[in-house]
Formats: sequence, structure tokens, C-alpha cells
Amino acid sequence: MAATAPTADSAAAANADYPLTPEGARAFVAAVEKDLFDLSIISGRAQWVNSTYINDDTDALAAYFGTIGTEKGVKYASEAARYARVQGLDFDTARKLNILRGALVLSAPNTPGAAAELNTIATRLQSTYGKGRASLNGKVLTGDDVEALMGTNRNPAELAEMWKTWHENVGRPMRNDYTRMVEIANSGAQELGYADTGAMWRSNYDMTPDEFAATYDRLWSEVKPLYDDLHCYTRTKLNQKYGNGVQPATGPIRADLLGNMWAQEWGNIYDVVAPKGAGDLGYDVTDLLVAKKKSPTDMVKIGEGFYTSLGLAPLPASFWERSQITRPRDREVVCHASAWDLDNKDDLRIKMCTKVNGDDFVTIHHELGHNYYQRAYNQQPYLYLNGANDGFHEAIGDFVALSITPEYLVQIGLLDRSKVPSADKDIGLLLRQGMDKVAFLPFGLMVDKWRWGVFNGSITPANYNQAWVDLKKQYQGITPPVARSEQDFDPGAKFHIPGNTPYARYFLARLLQFQFYKAACDMAGWKGPLHRCSFYGNKEVGARLNAMMQMGASKPWPDALEAFTGNREISGKPMLEYFAPLQAWLKQQNQGKQCGW
Repeated sequence: MAATAPTADSAAAANADYPLTPEGARAFVAAVEKDLFDLSIISGRAQWVNSTYINDDTDALAAYFGTIGTEKGVKYASEAARYARVQGLDFDTARKLNILRGALVLSAPNTPGAAAELNTIATRLQSTYGKGRASLNGKVLTGDDVEALMGTNRNPAELAEMWKTWHENVGRPMRNDYTRMVEIANSGAQELGYADTGAMWRSNYDMTPDEFAATYDRLWSEVKPLYDDLHCYTRTKLNQKYGNGVQPATGPIRADLLGNMWAQEWGNIYDVVAPKGAGDLGYDVTDLLVAKKKSPTDMVKIGEGFYTSLGLAPLPASFWERSQITRPRDREVVCHASAWDLDNKDDLRIKMCTKVNGDDFVTIHHELGHNYYQRAYNQQPYLYLNGANDGFHEAIGDFVALSITPEYLVQIGLLDRSKVPSADKDIGLLLRQGMDKVAFLPFGLMVDKWRWGVFNGSITPANYNQAWVDLKKQYQGITPPVARSEQDFDPGAKFHIPGNTPYARYFLARLLQFQFYKAACDMAGWKGPLHRCSFYGNKEVGARLNAMMQMGASKPWPDALEAFTGNREISGKPMLEYFAPLQAWLKQQNQGKQCGW
């Protein structure tokens, strides 16, 4: 995104009224792409500064450019809807018009002042999250600190205090703003011809919103039995550790006991659930990083090394000069990890508050996946500067992070070969992985289930919080550690809600990453168990991966999926194959237990 403001000429060109003909539609799209490209440069910089230096001035700058972007987006979306009805459009023009129509995450109506109000609210919600604090024994904790502590603390009373103070301090103040934001965004989506904002989001998958919702449910039904087995086993282990008074042997699991503020990934409590004998993996990635005296920047260099081992080019020098790799000491920042491309070419950056631990080591591999994807498609026209669908963008880094196997740790010099776990540790390895990958699935699903309900009116402001609690219980089998009421706004305590980031992408990515991983391991000629495969250093995988990434959003996502995997449909089966030994073992452990909730 170069620091030039949109030119008057490009804005005027995009405002010109092109005839409703195939040629006119093509000219309209070209003018819009030029205008939005120019705007993205300066607005991206405003967003970067706001995220890495939160104060009233940067909030105002982000809201200012966000408002311009929303107003342009609304205008171009409604004009795109007109041109999309023209007969005889070529493939690219029709596709770009459809992308334009559904491009906004939040659309304001054409009412004067609506876009400004929407962006002011959206900016305020995000900054409320960024400034959020929890407390423990009277001590105030930042968001990244409380996240880390939730992963290591095993005191139920202290966990409940951190959970409660985070949810109340961060979520509660957002409730009225969020309610108003939904009203404005729905009016905007309806002006564009969508039933509501959720339907607009679901229209971005080369299928109808209803078809997407059905696909979503089909994928969940494929993997739900694996989750149910993991939930049953984990609950038993928590009951054994804490007793009936804290975690009963039946029913839902208490949310704060799972090592994560949102109970979305449970890997941090592996020590609680580890199987006797096979549980000790012989190494811990955090310990390996500390023992080798790796700094946060060293960790990012290692992540880059994975991608360059596949034959992809190193990150540009500007990446190392401009990224926020650790939390600055002198200002408020959004610590939530993200990857940026500020000039639509190669001004690539990450924004993290990296700590030297295994979680952030994985996160780095993930975020760099976004950067390498962004650079691969940087020759595409502006409206194709994106993943094949948003799940692809998340899955690229995730499938690379699946290759953080003992073999990979040996190859990069973090683990001695003599310490590589033997085959009898495989259940432990898989359980550790499953506590994150499998445990996430229903959370990945329910975040947007809640928002789709909010947007379509089936969840009203009067039961925002109860609906969230109910969905977490229905899909995750999770219950809050303390009583909740409609004074609360627990959804706001999760970044992607105030940040207005659609979440279906993370659920899709959790499945796509195993499809990508299996395809890469097959390409690399891997013969052992799927979960031990590392394709580090394989240039064929890199070439095929780059070919898929270079497509950007220029083709329907089944074409991109086929280019790398040979399949045209997202499937849960590769994930089930990866975890098959674990699932068989879990069923044995759960014999005689009352599973479900």
C-alpha cells in the first residue's frame, strides 16, 4: 500500500459514468482498480500506524481513511451490481464485478454520515480491544501477558479471575457500539442486494450463501466425531486433576481450564492430558528455543528459512526494518499477530509482540505464509490481490507449520537427532497437535454462526451474550467459569469480533491445511506416517505451491485447490487420516465413559 494519495484524475475517472455495455463495464472496472489501488497505499499506512501506535490521533487517521474506503466501496459495489447485469461480459470483468459487490466486510448505506459513523465505531471497537486489560491478584495484565498466563497457570481460582476480568473489561464496554454497528452494516448490505451482512460474507466463496452454509455444516459433520472423542478424553483428565467441584466428570468443560482465554486451542494443557509413558515427547519447542538463546528476530529468520528452503525468495530488507516483531515499551499497540503488504508489491511486514515460546514459533511460520502469498500474487490486477478464498490465505502458513516436526527441528539445528521421539511417542505427538488443531474446529465454526445469527436477526441484542454462551456449549461443549448476564458481551473479548474479521476462513483453513499438507507430502515422496512428514527443502513442493499462490483470486477457488492438490472440493478426510492413530487410541481411553455433554 506507496505513500501517495489517490490522484484527482483517477478518482474522476472512476466516477465517470461508463455505458452499460461490456466495453463500458471493462472501463469501469479498470478505473475502479486504479482508484482503489492508490487509496489502499495511504489507507494501509494509516492502519499500520494506528495498529502500532494507538492514540487519539492515529484512531482519527485510521477512521478517516477507513471512511473514504467504505464510501468508495459502497459506491463501487452498488455500481458493480448495475454492470453485473450487462449481457456478454467476459470472465474477468464478471468476476471482478462480483468481487467488488461483495468486497466490503462492513458496508454502510448511502445515507449521509453513515460511512463515517460506521468507521468511527469500528475503529473504537478495535482500539477498545487493543487497550484491554485483565487482572490477577490485583495486578493489571496486558492482553498478550494474560494470554501467556492462561496457558501456564493451573490454579482454578486465578484462572477464573483472569477469564472474568478480561471478558468484563474488554467485552462489556463494546456492547452498545456493536449493536449500532450491526444496524448500519445490515442497511448497507441490503442496499447492495444481500439479505444481510452475513449473507454478503457467505457470497464470497464462488457459491450462493445458502450453499456455503450447507458446505460449512457438511465439513463439520465429517470431523465432529474426532472432536467428540478428544473432548471426552480431555474432560476426564481435567476431572482427575481438579476434582468434581471444579470440573465434573460429565457435561461441558469449564472454559478457563483449557489453557486459552477463549478455549479455542487446548495445547497449553498438554501436561494435564499427556498419556502415561508416551506423553513425554522428549523435547519442548519453547525449551529448545531458550536453550539455543534464540531471540524473537531469530525465530522469524528461522520461519523465513522454511520458505526459502522450498526455493522461494528471501523476504526484502525492508521487512526487517519495518516489521513490529516485539512489543514496543513506550506505547499502546495491537499485539494480535498479523501480516501486512503495504504497497501491493513487496513492502511486506509482520506485526507481533513475539515471545520466545513454541506458540509464537508456530505463529511466525503462519504469518509469513500470508506474506509469501501476498508477494506471489503481486503481479495480479488489484481486485485479484487476494487468496483463492480467505481460507486459503490462512491455510498456507498453517500447513507449513504442520511441518514443524521433530525431523524439521533436527534439520534446522534446534533438536539433536538423538532426542527425536521414537514411534512409541507418536500418540503423544498427535495428542499435542490435536489439542490445538482438532480442539479449534467447533470454535472456528461457531464464531461466525453467532455473527450470521446476529446479522440475520435470529440473535437479537437482548440475547447477544446468552446466544454466544449457548453456541459455545452446543458446538464446543464449553461453559463459562462464572455466571454471565446480558450486561456482558463475551464475544467482544475475542479480537475478531471487534476487529470485524470474518471467521469462517479459520475453520476452512483448519481443514485445507491438512489437504495441502498431504498433497505436499505425497509430492515429496513421503512414505512414513503422515504426521511425521516434513517437506522442508523440497523444491517441487515450493514450485507447485508458488504456482497456486500466483493465481491469487483470479480463478474460482476449486481451480486453485486443484492446481496444488489435484482435488476440487474441500474435505475433512486428510485431517482424519493424519489423526487416525490418535482417534483409535482415544476411543480405547474413553471406553466406559459417558461421552458428550
